[in-house]
This record gives sequence, structure tokens and C-alpha cells, in this order.
Amino acid sequence: MGVHQIPFRYDYVGSFLRPEELKEARKAFEEGTITAEALKEAEDQAILDLVRKQKEAGYHVITDGEFRRSTWHLDFMWGFEGVAHKKTEQGIAFQGEAALIDDTWLTGKIRVNHHPFVDHFRFLKALEDDQTVAKQTIPAPAQFFEQMVIPGNLEQTRKYYKTDEELIEDIAAGYRKVIRDLYDAGCRNLQFDDCTWGLLVAEGFTSGKDELQEISEKLVKVNNLAIEGKPEDLVITTHVCRGNYHSAYFSSGAYDPIAEPLFGGENVDAYYLEYDDERSGSFAPLAKVSGEKKVVLGLITTKSPVLENKEEVKKRIYEAAEYIPLDRLYLSPQCGFASCEIGNKLTEEEQWAKLALVKEIAEEVWG
Repeated sequence: MGVHQIPFRYDYVGSFLRPEELKEARKAFEEGTITAEALKEAEDQAILDLVRKQKEAGYHVITDGEFRRSTWHLDFMWGFEGVAHKKTEQGIAFQGEAALIDDTWLTGKIRVNHHPFVDHFRFLKALEDDQTVAKQTIPAPAQFFEQMVIPGNLEQTRKYYKTDEELIEDIAAGYRKVIRDLYDAGCRNLQFDDCTWGLLVAEGFTSGKDELQEISEKLVKVNNLAIEGKPEDLVITTHVCRGNYHSAYFSSGAYDPIAEPLFGGENVDAYYLEYDDERSGSFAPLAKVSGEKKVVLGLITTKSPVLENKEEVKKRIYEAAEYIPLDRLYLSPQCGFASCEIGNKLTEEEQWAKLALVKEIAEEVWG
């Protein structure tokens, strides 16, 4: 499979529901009743199993389901020097429940030597065949930046970084190192997961246009600096999200206010965009997608087991094609099935039924 085919007409964001055995192994490891080796064996087995199912489902992309992490973003940050974490006491308020994800903050300058995700990728890469390409998902540099400047972390961050600019430089440098190492390990399909844009359009998040523009510029800057100098044949895409925890979401808001910087200014090859309900607004902002960049429409929800109406989904694809040519459009679920270990409220069987529907619709629309 060539890199020019990434993303694939039917694709997915990357995380999958953790099998029960894996959840039990992780719990046993945390309680100290099994070794790190035993946990790794359980992870390896679960990933081998998952990749087999991904191939059986007829998909051309394989992922490790994010089975070696507790969350989609924080574990990646913990692979850097200067980053500490501990179990949270209150969590983050989502619509419906508090997301219990570790507090994560800076204890020094950001550096990276050998990132554990590079080894994780090598394991996955070995499972590729001539029909599949391994995809590595990591949080966007903007997500790393935002984590360190949230109100609860800013004072601590300022001990090591007097300005946002210095912080941006070090984050981007760290990412360039990890991206190069992933590339050397054979990665050609890299996805940035990014909730910062979803937060930016949330009601009441910014005080107005000026602040929105100022934050947008920083997010684009850190993402683009991290990508700078990337190898020609490495495809970097981004997934823009509004939060996904146990079927709950974090924010709502259309893409309109951020379309210019995000779709016009970010130097990625494709966007995986949430469009599974009215919280994402209309397709009109897609007119701002610059150059030959592609858009993967997340029209199938992972938040509910209910299967979408096929004709309805097709109709929406053609509506989106009024703003961006059909041949630059692709289809996927709106997010992963388990951004955090807890997973969304559906069964594994229902998860695969969703993916079967994505494939079926894509084949009917694009042949």
C-alpha cells in the first residue's frame, strides 16, 4: 500500500475498546501482583488479536488500539523528561461525568531521549502486510502546549519557561526528534490527535476575537514547527476532537471561527473531523481547506451503539462535497472507541458493526 493512499477511503481514528483480559492485567500490574513483563505479554497478545480483526474487517490501516496507554494523550507526554503525573483527585468535567485522568505537569525543561512509543510502533510495524499500513497516533504538539498552560499548571510552567514562545520551541524540538525516530522505525502514517481546537470554539472559552486569534496562532505555530523538515514520504494527518470519555463529550462548537488558521494554515496532509451530531456545525468551513489537503468525515459516532441510517450518511457526504471535491473526501467514525482505558458505552461487537457500516458506505460512494 502506497503512502499516497493515506488516509484510506474508509478509515478510523485509532483507539479500540480494551479487552477485559487487558484491563485485568493492567489493574493487576498497578496492584503489584504481576510484573511489567507479564503486562507487556498481555498487551502484545491483545494487539496481535486486534490487528487480526482489523485485517479481517477489510481495513487497510492497522493500529495497536492504543492498548499500551491509559489515555490517548497523557502517556505520550510522560515519555518526555521534565514531565510528572499522579492520579487525579477531581478529574475534568465532561458533559455527564468527570474524566478521571492523571494530573500532568512540568518539573523541568522538556527533553526527549528515547521515547517508549517508538518501541511500541516497531511491534506494530512488524504486523504490516502488502495490504496494510501501520498508523501511529500521538497527541498534537498543541495539545502538549495546552496541557502545560492550563490555569492549574501555568504557575509551575513559568518556573521553567518565562514565555509561551520558549515553551513552543522546546515542545516542537522534542516532537521533531520523536517524529524522526518513528520515521526511522518505519512509520509513514502519523496522526496528531488534537482537542485544543474543540476547546477554542467552546462557548465562553475565549473572551473574544482577539484572544481567539492569539491562541489560534500559537496552536498553528507549535504544530507546524513540529512538522517542519519532515520526510517527503511521511503522511501527517490530524484528528480534531471535542472530547471523548465514556461516551461523554467535553465541548461543542462549529468549525467556523477556527477554519482559517486550522484548515488554511496547518501543514498537515489531512483532517479527521468530528461531524457525528449538531455540535460540529455545518460543512461550510470545509471551503477553507487549502491546497490538496484531504478531509475524513467523522459521520459515524463511536459514542453510541446505534447504527446510523446509511442513506442519511451518504446524503451528508454529498452535502460536504458542495464545499470540497468528493475525491478529497473520506469516511470514518468521529473519534476512537476508547480514547481512555474506560472506553465508550458499546460492546466490541457493536464497535465492529460500526466499522463494517463505514466500509460499506465508503464502497458505495467511491466504489
